[in-house]
Amino acid sequence: MEFAQDFQQEIISLSELEGEENFREDQFTRLFMDYLCEFDEIEDGDVFSYRGRGMQVNGYSFSEELDKIIFFVTNYTAACPPESIRKSDLEAAIKRAVNFFKKALSGLHISLEEASPAFDLALQIYESKETLTELKIIFITDGLAKSEVPEEMVYGIPVKIQIWDIERLYRSWSSGQKREAIEINFKEHGQSIPCLPMPEKNPNYKTYLAIFPGQVLVSIYGQYGPRLLERNVRSFLQARGNVNKGIRTTIRFEPHMFLAYNNGLSAVAESIELENLESGSIAITAVKDLQVVNGGQTTASIYHAFKKDKADLTELFVQVKLTVILDSSKIDEIVPRISEYANNQNKIQTADFSANDPFHRKMEELSRTIWAPANNGVQRQTRWFYERARGQYMDEKARASTPAQKKQFDNTHPKNQLFTKTDLAKFENTWNQLPHIVSKGAQKCFNEFTVLNNEKSCVSIPDQRYFEKLVAKAILFRRAEKLIQEQKYGGYRANIVTYTLAWLIYATQKRINLDKIWKSQELSPVLEKVIVQISEHAHRHIINAPGNGNITEWCKKAECWDSFKKYHIQLPDQLFEELIEVEQNEVNGDNSNQSEIIENIKKIDSQLWFDIAAWSKETNNLLPWQRSLAFSLGKIARQGIPPSLKQAIQAEIILSRLVEIGYISNDEKITS
Repeated sequence: MEFAQDFQQEIISLSELEGEENFREDQFTRLFMDYLCEFDEIEDGDVFSYRGRGMQVNGYSFSEELDKIIFFVTNYTAACPPESIRKSDLEAAIKRAVNFFKKALSGLHISLEEASPAFDLALQIYESKETLTELKIIFITDGLAKSEVPEEMVYGIPVKIQIWDIERLYRSWSSGQKREAIEINFKEHGQSIPCLPMPEKNPNYKTYLAIFPGQVLVSIYGQYGPRLLERNVRSFLQARGNVNKGIRTTIRFEPHMFLAYNNGLSAVAESIELENLESGSIAITAVKDLQVVNGGQTTASIYHAFKKDKADLTELFVQVKLTVILDSSKIDEIVPRISEYANNQNKIQTADFSANDPFHRKMEELSRTIWAPANNGVQRQTRWFYERARGQYMDEKARASTPAQKKQFDNTHPKNQLFTKTDLAKFENTWNQLPHIVSKGAQKCFNEFTVLNNEKSCVSIPDQRYFEKLVAKAILFRRAEKLIQEQKYGGYRANIVTYTLAWLIYATQKRINLDKIWKSQELSPVLEKVIVQISEHAHRHIINAPGNGNITEWCKKAECWDSFKKYHIQLPDQLFEELIEVEQNEVNGDNSNQSEIIENIKKIDSQLWFDIAAWSKETNNLLPWQRSLAFSLGKIARQGIPPSLKQAIQAEIILSRLVEIGYISNDEKITS
């Protein structure tokens, strides 16, 4: 089985890449999770391995909106061809996961090390035990698992079991649809749904108008959750603005008016089943691959109001326009247009449609044509492979028909130079000093990257310059991962990495020389030492969550980043010698009086700048790069050389800061 062989090689490559040869089970879990995210089976997940006293968990995913938690239990054999998994082994693994859940509900966290992911998970379960509605255990294996495990109840909470073996993974990956279709029998959710069909035939689609009882919608969403919204940009806008508040108010206080006030849902499906009613009309009894493409906020808000506010839905109804796409090959063309044209709650940009938008397609094109500079005396050049959709790398490699061609592909596209759209978001959000967003997980990080870029109206088609800088950020991030892994902090590496780099980028005002990193394809020794230095502070900061709380959740809060930004870390002077000047478009200032600004700074005596540099070194009242600039301004003033416009603008900012904190007066600033 070629897929299984390639899958094993990918795990080995990832382990070697991240220096985790002894933790291939974790790499297997992480890779499997990535596939499940692509298949829209899960939103995201955290990987960690815990075994002890009859318990096992290899990762988890928690949905606050649905009050559900997913456990991942891994059975990794590393065997190729795949081996059959014994039923007894499968059942034992499921039992260990259930035991962890039971003990977590009873206060397991009290006996665990506080600075550990297992403590975070156990604490989260304990604090949520009154609201949890379901535990799903996903058993993942690189073997072949044919057995089934019955579902059970734990303290009144249903436990559902899902089994994913290498064969099921391959089927989903190779099917072209990526995910397993949702099949809904409406009678299982209360009733069939009367509907009105469109009057004329159309070769591309059929449309039906229906009115859904609120309770039916809640039942469906409760079972399938965000999978229903997978093509809907509203699924990750996360209630920005006042739309959800208005919906919730109507649900709670005027449910009988909801149908009149709300625009309803637009949904698509692959096929539906109908029945004739005694009245002569028809009703929908079942639907395959139902997806809400417009109205995600409405759906989630009704569910939330029912679960959280105990809202009475007996008088609440929602209008639904259900379109059945007759030609499945056109679904990717038609569905985004339905979402774009039907949506009138928030402005939708083209880039909202995820990996298929022009930005990511251009990134893919650039990655196939741009050669990275050769380094370390090697003559062969390589490429950084951008995987816009999961599986592209393996797919392109599979096209090589001979061993020599496969070797050529590996040489041209090294595994350690593969990066995905969620990696891109991680690199960019870290560079933009949003480590709390990165800490939310790959998929949420990507969603935030898309939304934030649209809100800033700065989404544009990338060019070679952008691509090279992005690769430099990738090199910076991945080298930091290895350096921090070597420090053996014992957990939370992903959080430490993004917080470390975000602080470094903040402290240097994005003046890290990305061009130099791109050209050399590596970091300087000074930069590597600084990363290790900052990481010690980052580790200490994040594991000291307020009130000994959940560290994972603490890292996701803006307060965590805001407080870490204020840390005073003394950086070596050698680092500032490597920094570039501040880009003109990254500074604030009116350039209409450029000569006047330069002349004002030129008048300042060199000794004042030297004094400022010495004082800031003692007090840390300026950022490290500002202290370095003050010293440089002192040197050029002593030599009688006028500062550049960029230096003068930043000098003005420094002086204003000193006036603000009382180090100098306005008169001193003007007359020095």
